[in-house]
This record gives sequence, C-alpha cells and structure tokens, in this order.
Amino acid sequence: MNLNCKWILWLPILALCLGSGCSVRKFAVNKLGDALAQSGTSFASDDDPELVRQAVPFSLKLVESLLAESPKHQGLLLAACQGFTQYGYAFVQEDADELETRDLAGTSALRERARKLYARATRYGLRGLDARYPNFEKALRADAKTAVARLNRRDVPLIYWTSVSWAAGIALSKDRPETIADVPIVQTLADRAETLDADYDHGSLESFLISFESARTDRTGNLDARIKHHFDRAMALSHNALVGPLVSYAEAVSVKNQNVKEFQSLLNQALQINPDTKPEWRLMNLIMQRRARWLLTRTDDLFLISDVPKEKPEVK
Repeated sequence: MNLNCKWILWLPILALCLGSGCSVRKFAVNKLGDALAQSGTSFASDDDPELVRQAVPFSLKLVESLLAESPKHQGLLLAACQGFTQYGYAFVQEDADELETRDLAGTSALRERARKLYARATRYGLRGLDARYPNFEKALRADAKTAVARLNRRDVPLIYWTSVSWAAGIALSKDRPETIADVPIVQTLADRAETLDADYDHGSLESFLISFESARTDRTGNLDARIKHHFDRAMALSHNALVGPLVSYAEAVSVKNQNVKEFQSLLNQALQINPDTKPEWRLMNLIMQRRARWLLTRTDDLFLISDVPKEKPEVK
C-alpha cells in the first residue's frame, strides 16, 4: 500500500476522534500527520501538472488542519513549508510570469498571491526550527551566525525549504525594504545548509544557489564563476537528469550576459531531458520544461541583439 492510501484510511478515524473528543485524538492526528507528511512522492511522480494543481490545495489545507491539532509536528511543518513553496512557484508565480505581457493587473495580483504563499511557507519553516530549538527565530534575527551554529545535518531539509521560500518572497518584494533587509539572514541559513550537506537532495541546494547567488550582499569577486560552480555541481549531483539547473542558469547568467546562443542551447538541452527517466522528479521536470518553452518564446524580449536564427524548442 502506498503512503497516499495510508493517510486516506486514517481519515474516518480522525473524523470520529475530532467529533467525539476521544482520548486517541492526538494519536490519530499524529499518525495521519506522519503518513501525510511522507506522501509527497505521489505528487512528485505525477505526469499531469494540472491534476496536481487542483489537488494540492486540499492537501495543504489538510496539513494546516492537522497542525492546528498538533502544532509542533515536524513532518507536517516541513510538508507545509515545502508544499506552499512549490505550489506558489509552479502554479501561481509561473502563471504570473506568463501573463505579464497580456495583463499587468492580473500579473500583479498573482505575484502578490505568490508572495503571500511564500511568506506562509517561511513561517511554517521557522516554526519547524523553533519546535526543535526553542526561540530559534528570535535568536536568528538577533544574531544569525550564532543561531545557525546550533543546527545540524538532520535540519537541512527545513533549512533548505525555509531558505527557498524566504528568498522567493524577497524576490517578489522589491518595494518592501523591510523584507529586502532579510537577505543576510537567508544567506546565513543557506550557508549553514551548504556546510552541513552541500550535496543535499541530488543537487537541489546547488540549484537554488544558482538563482540566489546574484541576490547575495556579502560576496565579492566573479559572480559568474560562483554561479557556474553551483551549476556544475547541480548537474553532476543530479547526473544531468534535472531540468531546473539548466533553466536557472539560462535566466541567471545567459540573459545577464546577453548570450543568446548559450540561452537557447541550455533551454533546448532542458527540453531534451526525458521526464520519465527519473519518475521521482517527473512533475518537477515537467513544470520546469514548461518554463523553458515559455522562455524560448521570449528570446526577442530578453535579448537586445540576436545574431542567430530563431530556433524552435527541440522537444522529443
């Protein structure tokens, strides 16, 4: 029986316990929470992003309902942080980006919604760290370097998703100085994750750092070289099977350097990756391939001078 089925079987028991206030209420909530927190693989391997778009909100609200009963459940707090971050990016911010040339008001509304989803995710991530280390967020804001020194390798998933959601929210808050001021905290969290487990999740951390490197305020020297280092490691750790690093590098470096040939080459390489090769990454790769296709249609907008013929996406 897969994990998704397991948590569904707990729903009738949970309903009885919540309705009657029986003594096993906490037990039922925690057992369902354990199963639900581990059931993300059923979404990750799905080949229908639109089906997942419709299903995820129910799952996230269920997670929140369980957290109301068990507010320090580690698995649920991580699932909420990860889930709201992924939903915000894949199904809200991506829609906003694609809508921008047709409807500025609609784009603004979607980006504001995405920003709120990222803020929600960040709060859950910080709650997860607070549950392990009491008053962690307060200590983090007071002295980030001292606070993160307490974190260890088991904390890396929470550190990673908290950093990603926080950075994503900052990127959509350029008119909010109080939010931009949090960049050094995110830097410190990301650095701690890299120190503890630089290879985390087959290069996911390195892939995040491709995009985040240009936002850092504490580095000097060759920015492109630092991003290329993260890119090379992300591709190596994923055995060239993840689309995300290719898309991130094309946006972070190729556009900045106005290198249209590199831009098109990277995105076409991304479209050549077979999502079925790694079922556990299928949904993520399909979503990032959608972005790659959209970016290719925007070549003329992103590059001032193009000295190469227009190319169509090379899709198998």
